[in-house]
Amino acid sequence: MNGRAAALGAGTVLNALATGVGSAFAIDAETRATVELTPGGDVTGEIDGAPDADTRLIERCVSLVTERYGDGEGGRVRTESDVPMASGLKSSSAAANATVLATLDALGVPVADASDADEASDANDAGRAADDGETAGITREDACRLGVRAARETGVAVTGAFDDASASMLGGVTVTDNAEDALLSREAVEWDALVWTPPERAFSADADASRCELVAPMARLVAELALDGRYGEAMTVNGLAFSAALGYPTDPAVEAMPHADGVSLSGTGPSVVAVGERSDLARVRERWDERPGQTWLTTTRNDGARTL
Repeated sequence: MNGRAAALGAGTVLNALATGVGSAFAIDAETRATVELTPGGDVTGEIDGAPDADTRLIERCVSLVTERYGDGEGGRVRTESDVPMASGLKSSSAAANATVLATLDALGVPVADASDADEASDANDAGRAADDGETAGITREDACRLGVRAARETGVAVTGAFDDASASMLGGVTVTDNAEDALLSREAVEWDALVWTPPERAFSADADASRCELVAPMARLVAELALDGRYGEAMTVNGLAFSAALGYPTDPAVEAMPHADGVSLSGTGPSVVAVGERSDLARVRERWDERPGQTWLTTTRNDGARTL
């Protein structure tokens, strides 16, 4: 009963902390999970390269899946990642999604795409094997909701981060209502992206939510822009508002604005992500390379998470 899966990191269009509505886009950086199930017992987790890291999220993801689709199996889960932890690039959402899919893979539970949503959702609601003896299936959207639930239960994310999780799981750019775990829109995009990640780390659960709520009027404007497909403008307004709310400098964004289609603080920081033409982003990179930390060019992804 072994399974493997990979899920994507993501950048921010709209931080959901102010209003509960959020938006994110998948980038070409993966987190991979390997799950080995045993007939019973506890679930233990390991994060490659971080022996002291908190593994409660990935352990809870395994337990939620086996409780619903298996017989409460225990076992072991291990993740490894190209997404830096606590950097605002949705490492937790990627780890949760990869773990959920790997556990479903270990149990032999089929995962359907959105086109098969009605059939799979009926099986998911039943939460048991179909009458013909086959294992009940689940959509990728509902699979990602299991990871969101685990994030809430373990205190990893204030809002549950359905915006981040949906982009990581489904690919493309998504807009969500995190209070309802509702997907408001999803669109495939072909963007180049430049990421700057400073040396410091910031955990989403530690963000000052009350400070973020002060910029709710700007967040509502960003949501309107995103739902209208004006993602670059939405990113830039979001980045300025939430950098101010969370105490991050706006200099990196200002440096990028003449050359990028959009630039934003990603999540609750500290990473900053710009999107646009690769040649223009290379000019931004020259400025960002002068700062401490790491810069890297990547692209968006529309395929989302997958089993391996």
